Amino acid sequence: MKSEPDAYSIDDLMRDGRTAWDGIRNYQARNMMRDDMGIGDEILFYHSSCAEPAVVGVARVASEPYPDPTQFDRKSKYFDPKSRRDEPRWVLVDIEFLRKLERPLPLAELKERTDLEGMALLRRGNRLSIMPVEVEHWQSILGL
Repeated sequence: MKSEPDAYSIDDLMRDGRTAWDGIRNYQARNMMRDDMGIGDEILFYHSSCAEPAVVGVARVASEPYPDPTQFDRKSKYFDPKSRRDEPRWVLVDIEFLRKLERPLPLAELKERTDLEGMALLRRGNRLSIMPVEVEHWQSILGL
């Protein structure tokens, strides 16, 4: 899961312990939260759109998917006038902090590793805020 550190960082999650992963407005990312994530699944927390994009920590899915309340809040930048309470368009999951990595694992370093070839994060033009991670890629990253 990617987040801009000035919006919500691994340090924010460490402080809060748990948060709702709100504001996702991409159908593919929404579908991954809704259909593919389950309570207890671990997450690589990635800082994006910053001086040094990097994997910085590990979190865990802490809830079943549920309607994202920001879609109904007219004051929210994530308000969606086409979403209805009886048929919400957007869901979220809660995540909880597990640990910060001993050191950030920069995108540039990850791109150099042949054992991470094919990883969704490293594909050119990939802009999704939520991406699947194959077991072998997970093990390689945490082995660093």
